[in-house]
Amino acid sequence: MYLGYSLYDTEAIENAAREMGLLKDVKEADEKVPSLFGRLFSHQPEVLLDRLHSVILLLCFFITIIFPSIGFGNGAFYYTANEGGSISKVDALSNTLIKSIKLEGVVHNAQISPNGDILGAVLIPQMASHEMKDEMAGAALFFNTNTDRLIKTVTVGNHPAHIVYTQNGKYVLVTNNEDNTVSVIDAKAYKMIQAISTGKGPHGFRISKDSHYAYIANMGEDTVSVINLFDLKEERKIKVGKTPVTTGITSDGKTLVVTLNAENSLAIVDLATNSLKKIEVGYGPAQVFIEPDDKYIFVANQGTEARPSNTVSKIDLKTKNVVATIVVGKGAHGVVTDNNSKFIYVTNMFENTVSVIDNSRNEVIATVPVGQTPNGITYKD
Repeated sequence: MYLGYSLYDTEAIENAAREMGLLKDVKEADEKVPSLFGRLFSHQPEVLLDRLHSVILLLCFFITIIFPSIGFGNGAFYYTANEGGSISKVDALSNTLIKSIKLEGVVHNAQISPNGDILGAVLIPQMASHEMKDEMAGAALFFNTNTDRLIKTVTVGNHPAHIVYTQNGKYVLVTNNEDNTVSVIDAKAYKMIQAISTGKGPHGFRISKDSHYAYIANMGEDTVSVINLFDLKEERKIKVGKTPVTTGITSDGKTLVVTLNAENSLAIVDLATNSLKKIEVGYGPAQVFIEPDDKYIFVANQGTEARPSNTVSKIDLKTKNVVATIVVGKGAHGVVTDNNSKFIYVTNMFENTVSVIDNSRNEVIATVPVGQTPNGITYKD
Protein backbone atom coordinates (compact mmCIF):
# COMPACT_ATOMS: atom_id res chain seq x y z
CA MET A 1 0.00 0.00 0.00
CA TYR A 2 1.89 3.06 -1.28
CA LEU A 3 -0.09 6.14 -0.18
CA GLY A 4 -0.99 4.46 3.11
CA TYR A 5 2.71 4.67 3.99
CA SER A 6 3.07 0.99 4.85
CA LEU A 7 6.35 1.12 2.94
CA TYR A 8 7.94 2.57 6.09
CA ASP A 9 8.13 -0.90 7.60
CA THR A 10 8.75 -2.81 4.36
CA GLU A 11 12.09 -4.53 4.82
CA ALA A 12 12.41 -5.44 1.13
CA ILE A 13 12.33 -1.81 0.00
CA GLU A 14 14.90 -0.76 2.56
CA ASN A 15 17.16 -3.66 1.60
CA ALA A 16 16.79 -2.71 -2.06
CA ALA A 17 17.73 0.88 -1.25
CA ARG A 18 20.78 -0.38 0.64
CA GLU A 19 21.90 -2.59 -2.27
CA MET A 20 21.48 0.30 -4.69
CA GLY A 21 23.70 2.46 -2.51
CA LEU A 22 20.81 4.83 -1.85
CA LEU A 23 20.18 4.22 1.83
CA LYS A 24 22.93 6.60 2.86
CA ASP A 25 21.32 9.36 0.79
CA VAL A 26 17.89 8.54 2.21
CA LYS A 27 19.18 8.67 5.78
CA GLU A 28 21.02 11.94 5.14
CA ALA A 29 17.82 13.48 3.80
CA ASP A 30 15.83 12.04 6.68
CA GLU A 31 18.28 13.50 9.19
CA LYS A 32 18.22 16.98 7.65
CA VAL A 33 14.49 17.27 6.98
CA PRO A 34 12.95 16.61 10.46
CA SER A 35 13.86 19.96 11.98
CA LEU A 36 12.18 21.81 9.12
CA PHE A 37 9.11 19.62 8.93
CA GLY A 38 8.91 19.43 12.70
CA ARG A 39 8.47 23.21 12.76
CA LEU A 40 6.03 23.25 9.86
CA PHE A 41 3.89 20.42 11.21
CA SER A 42 4.53 20.65 14.93
CA HIS A 43 1.03 19.48 15.80
CA GLN A 44 1.82 15.92 14.70
CA PRO A 45 5.52 15.72 13.76
CA GLU A 46 6.18 12.06 14.48
CA VAL A 47 3.35 10.78 12.29
CA LEU A 48 4.19 13.14 9.46
CA LEU A 49 7.90 12.36 9.61
CA ASP A 50 7.16 8.66 9.48
CA ARG A 51 5.15 9.34 6.38
CA LEU A 52 7.94 11.50 4.95
CA HIS A 53 10.40 8.64 5.41
CA SER A 54 8.04 6.34 3.53
CA VAL A 55 7.64 8.85 0.71
CA ILE A 56 11.42 9.22 0.39
CA LEU A 57 11.83 5.46 0.08
CA LEU A 58 8.99 5.30 -2.44
CA LEU A 59 10.55 8.07 -4.53
CA CYS A 60 13.87 6.19 -4.51
CA PHE A 61 12.02 3.13 -5.77
CA PHE A 62 10.43 5.00 -8.66
CA ILE A 63 13.55 6.98 -9.60
CA THR A 64 15.81 3.94 -9.70
CA ILE A 65 13.44 1.26 -10.99
CA ILE A 66 10.84 2.97 -13.14
CA PHE A 67 12.79 5.88 -14.61
CA PRO A 68 15.70 3.83 -16.09
CA SER A 69 13.24 2.03 -18.34
CA ILE A 70 12.38 5.35 -19.98
CA GLY A 71 15.93 6.61 -20.26
CA PHE A 72 16.64 8.16 -16.86
CA GLY A 73 18.38 6.82 -13.76
CA ASN A 74 21.94 6.50 -12.57
CA GLY A 75 23.42 5.89 -16.05
CA ALA A 76 24.94 2.49 -15.23
CA PHE A 77 24.91 0.14 -18.21
CA TYR A 78 26.81 -2.74 -19.67
CA TYR A 79 27.26 -3.43 -23.36
CA THR A 80 27.88 -6.70 -25.16
CA ALA A 81 29.56 -7.08 -28.56
CA ASN A 82 27.55 -9.71 -30.44
CA GLU A 83 29.05 -11.65 -33.33
CA GLY A 84 25.55 -11.98 -34.78
CA GLY A 85 25.78 -8.32 -35.81
CA SER A 86 24.74 -6.07 -32.94
CA ILE A 87 25.63 -4.35 -29.69
CA SER A 88 23.31 -4.91 -26.73
CA LYS A 89 22.85 -2.15 -24.14
CA VAL A 90 21.62 -3.39 -20.76
CA ASP A 91 20.50 -1.31 -17.78
CA ALA A 92 22.75 -2.41 -14.91
CA LEU A 93 20.23 -1.60 -12.20
CA SER A 94 17.32 -3.65 -13.52
CA ASN A 95 19.39 -6.03 -15.70
CA THR A 96 17.03 -5.31 -18.56
CA LEU A 97 17.96 -5.08 -22.25
CA ILE A 98 17.01 -1.56 -23.29
CA LYS A 99 18.55 -1.23 -26.75
CA SER A 100 19.99 -3.29 -29.60
CA ILE A 101 22.25 -1.47 -32.06
CA LYS A 102 22.15 -3.39 -35.35
CA LEU A 103 25.29 -3.52 -37.48
CA GLU A 104 26.37 -5.15 -40.74
CA GLY A 105 29.09 -7.58 -39.78
CA VAL A 106 30.65 -9.35 -36.80
CA VAL A 107 31.09 -7.33 -33.61
CA HIS A 108 33.69 -9.05 -31.45
CA ASN A 109 34.70 -6.59 -28.74
CA ALA A 110 33.75 -3.26 -27.18
CA GLN A 111 35.05 -0.88 -24.54
CA ILE A 112 33.87 2.29 -22.82
CA SER A 113 36.15 5.34 -22.90
CA PRO A 114 37.70 6.46 -19.59
CA ASN A 115 35.22 9.35 -19.26
CA GLY A 116 32.26 7.13 -20.17
CA ASP A 117 31.15 9.32 -23.08
CA ILE A 118 32.15 7.02 -25.94
CA LEU A 119 31.66 3.34 -26.68
CA GLY A 120 34.31 1.86 -28.95
CA ALA A 121 33.71 -1.42 -30.82
CA VAL A 122 35.40 -3.46 -33.54
CA LEU A 123 33.58 -4.62 -36.65
CA ILE A 124 34.54 -7.29 -39.17
CA PRO A 125 32.63 -6.61 -42.42
CA GLN A 126 29.88 -9.06 -43.31
CA MET A 127 31.48 -10.09 -46.59
CA ALA A 128 34.91 -10.64 -45.06
CA SER A 129 36.45 -14.08 -45.41
CA HIS A 130 39.90 -15.58 -45.42
CA GLU A 131 39.61 -16.05 -49.19
CA MET A 132 38.86 -12.36 -49.78
CA LYS A 133 41.71 -10.58 -48.03
CA ASP A 134 41.00 -7.18 -49.58
CA GLU A 135 37.56 -7.18 -48.00
CA MET A 136 38.76 -8.16 -44.54
CA ALA A 137 39.87 -4.69 -43.44
CA GLY A 138 37.86 -4.02 -40.36
CA ALA A 139 36.74 -0.92 -38.56
CA ALA A 140 36.72 0.70 -35.17
CA LEU A 141 33.30 2.18 -34.45
CA PHE A 142 32.66 4.97 -31.97
CA PHE A 143 29.24 5.66 -30.44
CA ASN A 144 27.98 8.47 -28.24
CA THR A 145 26.82 6.71 -25.05
CA ASN A 146 24.09 9.30 -24.37
CA THR A 147 22.42 9.00 -27.76
CA ASP A 148 23.76 5.56 -28.83
CA ARG A 149 24.46 7.09 -32.24
CA LEU A 150 27.50 6.22 -34.35
CA ILE A 151 29.74 9.28 -34.51
CA LYS A 152 32.92 7.99 -36.23
CA THR A 153 34.23 4.99 -38.15
CA VAL A 154 37.98 4.42 -38.47
CA THR A 155 39.39 1.79 -40.84
CA VAL A 156 41.89 -0.50 -39.13
CA GLY A 157 43.59 -3.76 -40.17
CA ASN A 158 42.38 -7.19 -41.19
CA HIS A 159 40.20 -9.14 -38.77
CA PRO A 160 40.19 -6.73 -35.80
CA ALA A 161 39.89 -8.48 -32.45
CA HIS A 162 39.92 -6.27 -29.34
CA ILE A 163 39.70 -2.54 -28.69
CA VAL A 164 41.07 -0.76 -25.60
CA TYR A 165 41.46 2.89 -24.55
CA THR A 166 44.51 4.23 -22.75
CA GLN A 167 43.51 5.50 -19.31
CA ASN A 168 44.73 9.01 -20.16
CA GLY A 169 42.26 9.13 -23.06
CA LYS A 170 44.98 9.79 -25.64
CA TYR A 171 44.85 6.60 -27.72
CA VAL A 172 42.56 3.78 -28.73
CA LEU A 173 44.28 0.53 -29.69
CA VAL A 174 42.87 -2.24 -31.90
CA THR A 175 44.53 -5.60 -32.48
CA ASN A 176 44.47 -6.87 -36.08
CA ASN A 177 44.56 -10.66 -35.92
CA GLU A 178 45.36 -11.33 -39.60
CA ASP A 179 47.92 -8.54 -39.98
CA ASN A 180 49.93 -9.25 -36.82
CA THR A 181 49.66 -5.59 -35.88
CA VAL A 182 47.97 -3.25 -33.44
CA SER A 183 46.42 -0.04 -34.77
CA VAL A 184 46.97 3.12 -32.73
CA ILE A 185 44.17 5.69 -33.11
CA ASP A 186 44.09 9.27 -31.86
CA ALA A 187 41.13 9.08 -29.46
CA LYS A 188 40.14 12.72 -29.89
CA ALA A 189 40.68 13.22 -33.63
CA TYR A 190 39.62 9.66 -34.59
CA LYS A 191 42.63 9.39 -36.89
CA MET A 192 44.95 6.43 -37.45
CA ILE A 193 48.43 7.23 -36.15
CA GLN A 194 50.27 4.03 -37.04
CA ALA A 195 50.23 0.25 -36.97
CA ILE A 196 52.76 -1.47 -34.69
CA SER A 197 54.01 -5.00 -35.41
CA THR A 198 53.26 -7.65 -32.79
CA GLY A 199 53.60 -11.42 -32.54
CA LYS A 200 51.46 -13.82 -34.56
CA GLY A 201 47.69 -13.59 -34.16
CA PRO A 202 47.34 -10.67 -31.71
CA HIS A 203 44.05 -10.86 -29.85
CA GLY A 204 43.00 -9.71 -26.34
CA PHE A 205 44.95 -7.16 -24.33
CA ARG A 206 44.95 -4.61 -21.56
CA ILE A 207 46.85 -1.38 -21.02
CA SER A 208 48.64 -0.33 -17.83
CA LYS A 209 46.91 2.29 -15.71
CA ASP A 210 49.70 4.79 -16.40
CA SER A 211 49.03 4.40 -20.17
CA HIS A 212 52.66 3.39 -20.76
CA TYR A 213 52.41 -0.25 -21.85
CA ALA A 214 49.96 -2.45 -23.72
CA TYR A 215 50.20 -6.21 -23.12
CA ILE A 216 48.94 -8.08 -26.18
CA ALA A 217 48.25 -11.82 -26.20
CA ASN A 218 49.50 -13.44 -29.43
CA MET A 219 47.21 -16.41 -30.00
CA GLY A 220 49.30 -17.75 -32.89
CA GLU A 221 52.35 -18.25 -30.67
CA ASP A 222 53.22 -18.53 -26.99
CA THR A 223 53.96 -14.89 -26.27
CA VAL A 224 52.67 -11.56 -25.07
CA SER A 225 53.89 -8.46 -26.94
CA VAL A 226 54.79 -5.54 -24.68
CA ILE A 227 54.06 -2.32 -26.59
CA ASN A 228 55.68 0.89 -25.35
CA LEU A 229 53.05 3.57 -25.97
CA PHE A 230 55.49 6.40 -25.36
CA ASP A 231 57.73 5.21 -28.20
CA LEU A 232 54.95 3.43 -30.15
CA LYS A 233 56.91 0.23 -30.70
CA GLU A 234 57.11 -3.34 -29.48
CA GLU A 235 59.63 -3.33 -26.66
CA ARG A 236 59.82 -7.07 -25.95
CA LYS A 237 57.96 -10.37 -25.91
CA ILE A 238 57.20 -12.48 -22.84
CA LYS A 239 56.84 -16.25 -23.22
CA VAL A 240 53.78 -17.38 -21.31
CA GLY A 241 52.40 -20.66 -22.68
CA LYS A 242 50.14 -22.19 -25.33
CA THR A 243 47.44 -20.13 -27.04
CA PRO A 244 47.33 -16.96 -24.95
CA VAL A 245 43.93 -15.29 -25.48
CA THR A 246 43.69 -12.17 -23.31
CA THR A 247 45.66 -10.34 -20.65
CA GLY A 248 45.11 -8.30 -17.51
CA ILE A 249 47.43 -5.98 -15.63
CA THR A 250 47.23 -4.91 -11.99
CA SER A 251 46.73 -1.22 -11.20
CA ASP A 252 50.33 -0.88 -9.98
CA GLY A 253 51.63 -2.30 -13.27
CA LYS A 254 53.62 -5.04 -11.55
CA THR A 255 51.64 -8.20 -12.28
CA LEU A 256 50.48 -9.52 -15.65
CA VAL A 257 47.87 -12.26 -16.04
CA VAL A 258 47.23 -14.23 -19.24
CA THR A 259 44.64 -16.88 -20.12
CA LEU A 260 46.20 -19.93 -21.80
CA ASN A 261 43.40 -21.55 -23.77
CA ALA A 262 45.26 -24.70 -24.80
CA GLU A 263 46.55 -25.33 -21.27
CA ASN A 264 43.32 -24.64 -19.32
CA SER A 265 45.29 -22.33 -17.11
CA LEU A 266 46.03 -18.76 -16.14
CA ALA A 267 49.61 -17.50 -16.24
CA ILE A 268 50.57 -14.97 -13.57
CA VAL A 269 53.77 -13.06 -14.37
CA ASP A 270 55.84 -10.93 -12.00
CA LEU A 271 57.03 -8.24 -14.41
CA ALA A 272 59.96 -7.23 -12.20
CA THR A 273 61.50 -10.72 -12.11
CA ASN A 274 59.75 -12.38 -15.10
CA SER A 275 58.85 -15.27 -12.82
CA LEU A 276 55.73 -17.12 -13.95
CA LYS A 277 53.18 -19.26 -12.15
CA LYS A 278 50.38 -21.19 -13.84
CA ILE A 279 47.05 -21.83 -12.14
CA GLU A 280 44.63 -24.45 -13.39
CA VAL A 281 41.22 -23.04 -14.28
CA GLY A 282 38.29 -24.39 -16.31
CA TYR A 283 38.20 -25.85 -19.79
CA GLY A 284 39.11 -23.47 -22.63
CA PRO A 285 39.59 -20.17 -20.79
CA ALA A 286 38.86 -17.04 -22.84
CA GLN A 287 38.80 -13.61 -21.23
CA VAL A 288 40.22 -12.52 -17.90
CA PHE A 289 39.44 -9.48 -15.76
CA ILE A 290 41.13 -8.13 -12.63
CA GLU A 291 38.69 -6.29 -10.38
CA PRO A 292 39.52 -2.61 -9.70
CA ASP A 293 40.91 -3.22 -6.19
CA ASP A 294 43.21 -6.00 -7.49
CA LYS A 295 41.90 -8.49 -4.96
CA TYR A 296 40.38 -11.07 -7.30
CA ILE A 297 40.89 -12.25 -10.87
CA PHE A 298 37.99 -13.64 -12.89
CA VAL A 299 38.49 -16.08 -15.77
CA ALA A 300 35.65 -16.96 -18.15
CA ASN A 301 35.96 -20.60 -19.22
CA GLN A 302 34.43 -20.94 -22.67
CA GLY A 303 35.38 -24.37 -23.93
CA THR A 304 34.33 -25.04 -27.53
CA GLU A 305 30.98 -25.14 -29.32
CA ALA A 306 31.20 -28.93 -29.44
CA ARG A 307 32.26 -29.08 -25.80
CA PRO A 308 31.16 -25.87 -24.12
CA SER A 309 32.32 -24.89 -20.67
CA ASN A 310 30.08 -22.93 -18.32
CA THR A 311 32.14 -21.64 -15.42
CA VAL A 312 34.00 -18.63 -14.10
CA SER A 313 37.13 -19.19 -12.02
CA LYS A 314 37.62 -16.70 -9.18
CA ILE A 315 41.24 -16.39 -8.11
CA ASP A 316 42.71 -14.64 -5.08
CA LEU A 317 45.60 -12.62 -6.50
CA LYS A 318 47.51 -12.59 -3.21
CA THR A 319 47.42 -16.34 -2.56
CA LYS A 320 47.19 -17.28 -6.27
CA ASN A 321 44.52 -19.86 -5.46
CA VAL A 322 41.13 -20.52 -7.06
CA VAL A 323 38.67 -19.62 -4.31
CA ALA A 324 35.44 -20.25 -6.22
CA THR A 325 34.18 -21.85 -9.41
CA ILE A 326 30.89 -20.24 -10.40
CA VAL A 327 28.48 -21.93 -12.81
CA VAL A 328 27.17 -19.61 -15.53
CA GLY A 329 25.86 -20.21 -19.07
CA LYS A 330 27.40 -22.21 -21.90
CA GLY A 331 30.39 -20.68 -23.64
CA ALA A 332 31.43 -18.15 -20.98
CA HIS A 333 33.59 -15.69 -22.91
CA GLY A 334 33.69 -12.01 -21.89
CA VAL A 335 33.96 -10.89 -18.28
CA VAL A 336 33.90 -7.53 -16.48
CA THR A 337 32.95 -6.16 -13.06
CA ASP A 338 31.20 -2.97 -12.04
CA ASN A 339 33.39 -0.20 -10.65
CA ASN A 340 32.77 -1.28 -7.06
CA SER A 341 33.36 -4.99 -7.73
CA LYS A 342 29.89 -5.86 -6.40
CA PHE A 343 28.81 -7.66 -9.54
CA ILE A 344 30.52 -9.68 -12.26
CA TYR A 345 29.05 -9.77 -15.76
CA VAL A 346 29.79 -12.71 -18.06
CA THR A 347 28.75 -13.25 -21.69
CA ASN A 348 27.55 -16.76 -22.56
CA MET A 349 28.30 -17.24 -26.25
CA PHE A 350 26.26 -20.37 -26.84
CA GLU A 351 23.17 -19.23 -24.94
CA ASN A 352 22.99 -15.55 -26.07
CA THR A 353 22.85 -14.35 -22.48
CA VAL A 354 24.75 -12.50 -19.78
CA SER A 355 25.12 -13.99 -16.30
CA VAL A 356 25.16 -11.48 -13.45
CA ILE A 357 27.12 -12.74 -10.43
CA ASP A 358 26.94 -11.41 -6.89
CA ASN A 359 30.62 -11.16 -5.98
CA SER A 360 30.01 -11.52 -2.25
CA ARG A 361 27.97 -14.73 -2.64
CA ASN A 362 29.71 -16.23 -5.69
CA GLU A 363 26.41 -17.03 -7.34
CA VAL A 364 24.38 -15.96 -10.35
CA ILE A 365 21.52 -13.63 -9.44
CA ALA A 366 20.25 -12.81 -12.94
CA THR A 367 20.45 -14.13 -16.50
CA VAL A 368 19.84 -11.53 -19.20
CA PRO A 369 19.02 -12.32 -22.85
CA VAL A 370 21.14 -10.26 -25.27
CA GLY A 371 22.09 -10.46 -28.96
CA GLN A 372 23.34 -13.45 -30.90
CA THR A 373 26.73 -14.89 -29.86
CA PRO A 374 27.83 -12.28 -27.31
CA ASN A 375 31.59 -11.91 -26.95
CA GLY A 376 33.21 -8.87 -25.37
CA ILE A 377 31.52 -6.93 -22.57
CA THR A 378 32.17 -3.52 -21.03
CA TYR A 379 30.66 -1.55 -18.12
CA LYS A 380 29.72 2.13 -17.85
CA ASP A 381 28.90 3.76 -14.52
